[in-house]
Amino acid sequence: MKDFVAELTWRGMIHDKMPGVEKQLNTEPTAGYIGFDPTADSLHIGNLVQIMTLVHFQRCGHRPIALVGGATGMVGDPSGKSEERNLLDEKTLNHNLNAVKGQLEKFLDFEGENAAEVVNNYDWFKAFHFLDFIRDVGKHISVNYMMAKDSVKKRLESGLSFTEFSYQLVQGYDFYWLWENKNVKLQLGGSDQWGNIVTGTELIRRKSQGEAWAITTPLITKADGSKFGKTESGNVWLDSEKTSPYQFYQYWLNASDEDVVKYIKIFSLKGHDELNAMIAEHEQAPHARVLQKSLAEEITERVHSRADLDLAIKASSILFGKSTTEDLASLDEKTLLQVFEGVPQTSISRSQMETAGNVTDLLSEVTNGIVFSSKGEARRMIKGGGVSVNKQKINSAEQAVDFQLLQGKYLLAQKGKKNYYLVKVD
Repeated sequence: MKDFVAELTWRGMIHDKMPGVEKQLNTEPTAGYIGFDPTADSLHIGNLVQIMTLVHFQRCGHRPIALVGGATGMVGDPSGKSEERNLLDEKTLNHNLNAVKGQLEKFLDFEGENAAEVVNNYDWFKAFHFLDFIRDVGKHISVNYMMAKDSVKKRLESGLSFTEFSYQLVQGYDFYWLWENKNVKLQLGGSDQWGNIVTGTELIRRKSQGEAWAITTPLITKADGSKFGKTESGNVWLDSEKTSPYQFYQYWLNASDEDVVKYIKIFSLKGHDELNAMIAEHEQAPHARVLQKSLAEEITERVHSRADLDLAIKASSILFGKSTTEDLASLDEKTLLQVFEGVPQTSISRSQMETAGNVTDLLSEVTNGIVFSSKGEARRMIKGGGVSVNKQKINSAEQAVDFQLLQGKYLLAQKGKKNYYLVKVD
């Protein structure tokens, strides 16, 4: 076994821990769990901190359990929330549960002595009657104890339903059930979960005179103050339908020099010596973006696939001129539009393209002046070697318009090194 607390500490992933947890973890292989809320049919990179906590936990020789909250998802965790959220129906929750479970299985090893396990707390709550719950669980935790929790105090003024107030009891019972039935002695989670987690340790102590521990990780923030895992268009999801591999890769590639040192310790599986060497290289030459490239490649391949990573790298290189017509043609329509999102665009008809006299006409009059405002400007830049269509350099102002359309409907014009224009041919 490796020292898990020391490993997390080196990676900057310890916010709080209960006394005695190091002794427990360094004495014997221990089962520990983290809960994941199935409010959507995909996890996002905000959840990756907790996923990686379980990954590091398993790599240190312990047994990770991922709890997907089919029951707690029906209640709603007030931690970090400013208002009551809409509750999902059972059909939606089950769909989300299956999707989230599939994503977790990409990260953890489900074979061997410390094989991971995914559990659903609905399995033990579905037959637990309300009167039995308030008698067997509720009597052990006082209202005063529950009211003292930050997640409750912060919501008292704006309003907190009994449903959300009871959440910490439900989560506390999860820990108790796992302690009793699966010998789970540790719960891990984000720093906002500390109150809910220690309710579980308290329930174990009061109900069965047992001992259990808690460790929480810090909230990951960005140097500019914006929220980690968010972009202008919203969450960065692990599902390729919600966030494409190209967009996912770009998020990590565009990490700031300050943030990426923190990120690579948390999200990379490379060893300390290798990471320290890379960080030193990064500090000497930040412009080379060694850490950003390494992290983007490692995490994109793990979340998606090697083929998705190769496509993301290829798509990213297109913007910087280090690509071929074949590279461009290999992009699917969704990735093509994402790569060139924000560049000037226009639409023309097929007949307009077919009747254009030459490439000069096409890039000036036919495309409504979006690329060149006049034929003269087009001719001068073509003569200077600064124009290409679909990554093919235009060598003559009289060149015929016989370009193969990308995805059967697009032309990409480039003027100079950085100016792109996308023409849709309807």
